Amino acid sequence: MNDPHKTALAIDALRRGWPIALAGQDGTLALLPIETADPARLAAFDPGGAASLLLSAGRAATLTLANQRDAAAPDSPVLIERAPWLDFATATALADPQFDLQVPMKGPFRAHCLVERDAGAAALRLARIAGMLPAFFVLPGESAALVLTPGDIDAHENAARLTIATRAHLPVVGAEDAEIVAFRTPEMPGEHIALLIGKPDGRPPLVRLHSECLTGDMLGSLKCDCGPQLHAAIDAVAASGWGMILYLRQEGRGIGLINKLRAYALQDQGFDTVDANTRLGFAVDSRNFAVAARMLDLLGQRSVRLLTNNPQKVAQLEAAGIAVVERVPHILPANPHNERYLATKRDRTGHQF
Repeated sequence: MNDPHKTALAIDALRRGWPIALAGQDGTLALLPIETADPARLAAFDPGGAASLLLSAGRAATLTLANQRDAAAPDSPVLIERAPWLDFATATALADPQFDLQVPMKGPFRAHCLVERDAGAAALRLARIAGMLPAFFVLPGESAALVLTPGDIDAHENAARLTIATRAHLPVVGAEDAEIVAFRTPEMPGEHIALLIGKPDGRPPLVRLHSECLTGDMLGSLKCDCGPQLHAAIDAVAASGWGMILYLRQEGRGIGLINKLRAYALQDQGFDTVDANTRLGFAVDSRNFAVAARMLDLLGQRSVRLLTNNPQKVAQLEAAGIAVVERVPHILPANPHNERYLATKRDRTGHQF
């Protein structure tokens, strides 16, 4: 039986630099996370120096270690064969793009067939959930105390596990007649939030799905449009008379705060937001809006007007059984710091302005 608690334990282990194992349909891999381990832990994990390096296809293609076609699915697994010069420091340089312009590659490196693709793909997904670089030393077999399956990860991310934890009246700037509702699962470290504005009046509510952005929402970052979008959405919902803001804990398009800041550093080197994500080894957008659909369902709303420029939000809500009766554009002026970011969203991720 799938056990979502195992995934929470595995995330904790990875962040501490401990090995885990993933048992997939085509075999089992023992995994040591490169980001949080060190040479001593690698020696204990792999005394024979045989462990290969598991990277994402996007990262491997960036390093020309895999066929460029792999970049079409940048979060799929690629195995790099171990060589005498592939020590811990070199593995760190291969895993972390901040070193791309600093560390000359020793090489040559060779990608070879990954038999345990199911486990490998799950490992990269687990790294994303943990907010870590998707890179591991790997050995075949269960040489780790904690063994989980891809099904355990599926259960951990299952939106149906979300429940309402509590709710309270919360007047906010722009909407004094508001109620806050908190949602969580037994395993998740944070909570999703709904801000209900006004009272149901028989019409589908105006709904905004807002993904968490600490830098934009809290610090006023000018690199994105998240903060202004959030406050403008509150104003728009209040003006409509009835609706809600769903505040989703999916920082950095689902890759977490630390990886988002790594992407920012790559943008400082000249890469746009899409290329920065794939150089890190992630999909262009890793968010799962089934969580928002579950929140709407728990709030008794099966039909909405969606305040968005992103067709993927519409598609994912409808796929999860929520009818989007109208897409309402949410357009704000650019500034000199986010003009390129907004153009990338328009030209490369299909946003409709």
